[in-house]
Amino acid sequence: MKRILLDSGILSDYVNRRRGVPEKLRSHVQLGIRIGTCIPVLAEIAAGIEASTSRDRNMVALIAALQTISVWPFDQSCAFRYGQLFAELRRKGRPMQVVDMMVASVALSIGDCRVVTTDSDLLAIEGLDVEIW
Repeated sequence: MKRILLDSGILSDYVNRRRGVPEKLRSHVQLGIRIGTCIPVLAEIAAGIEASTSRDRNMVALIAALQTISVWPFDQSCAFRYGQLFAELRRKGRPMQVVDMMVASVALSIGDCRVVTTDSDLLAIEGLDVEIW
């Protein structure tokens, strides 16, 4: 694992400096691991901020945090990977949120990546390296 992709709950903790997330990530960076998130997570966080009562303060904190991590795109290869995941999960009768499948698609497409999350939903995707914090 040379990359960590932050899911929305962990990115929120990073932005708001909660639960020791910034310190955990700092130790990973010292090991040469690249930290980032992806466009679908950023969209989810931005939507939450727009709906919040402290929009301006939260947006400033998000933009500042984004200066310290990578933001990986949801590109054409991710779209095709998403299609595969969607069909596979549907065959298994395992529904999943669109954003979660998009996050998994990005992580699988960029390779050598662990998704750090606060829930177990992504564990249903075979071949995806997931860690729950």
